[in-house]
Amino acid sequence: MPGGRLTQQERQQIALGLADSLPYAEIARGLGRPTSTVTREVMRNGGPTAYRANLAHRATERRAHRRRTAPSRGPEAAPLAHGRDAEAVAEYEETFTTVLMGSGMPKIPARVLTCLFTSDAGSLTASELAQRLQVSPASISKAITFLESQSLVRRERDEGRRDRYVVDNELFYQATIASARANDEVVRTARQGVAVLGRDTPAAVRLENVARFLDFISESITRAAEQAREVLHSGLGTDSRETAPKDAGHDG
Repeated sequence: MPGGRLTQQERQQIALGLADSLPYAEIARGLGRPTSTVTREVMRNGGPTAYRANLAHRATERRAHRRRTAPSRGPEAAPLAHGRDAEAVAEYEETFTTVLMGSGMPKIPARVLTCLFTSDAGSLTASELAQRLQVSPASISKAITFLESQSLVRRERDEGRRDRYVVDNELFYQATIASARANDEVVRTARQGVAVLGRDTPAAVRLENVARFLDFISESITRAAEQAREVLHSGLGTDSRETAPKDAGHDG
């Protein structure tokens, strides 16, 4: 696959592919690029309906110019921990943010979550987040409110009585359970409609089928989350297929 930044001609091909409603993966194959490259390019330049090749190319050149001319944070910019490559980390953070946005998460919450995920401590204060992301404290506050509502971050008080926002492995479990419980509410509401609309009517049958489907999905998600919970606490060298308990209802 070719490396380096996208050329203007490649961006024109992306625009043509979007106009033809091609999937990102198919556009990427035509360019010989990873799908993540095309997804990131489109999402950070207006999305699939607003993407314009020329505007995207100019925006990329401006970002590159800002990175070259940005002043250091001190007399000497501090090196990244563990000998990490700063450009590779920045590229990865942008990719992770784009993937979160593609799943429906708003931009600033996606950037905040990425920042927390990629910090070794897994926790930052509001002022640290605002400084790292170069956004206002109000933007951080709104993002945290959204992420807390999704059970994706939690807050703790440090020794200086400041709120710290934390991501840890257990939050994935909690967010999964919260999602299943949200399904439960839809199930209950759908079944209320069955009684209102009349059990033998087409609309009621439709609602009951939706309720049964979501009920099954919710139960399956909850059971799988409970069984796989310990995988979240395993190390890099552990095969998740070996760590996750087998379903007791199946012979080994």
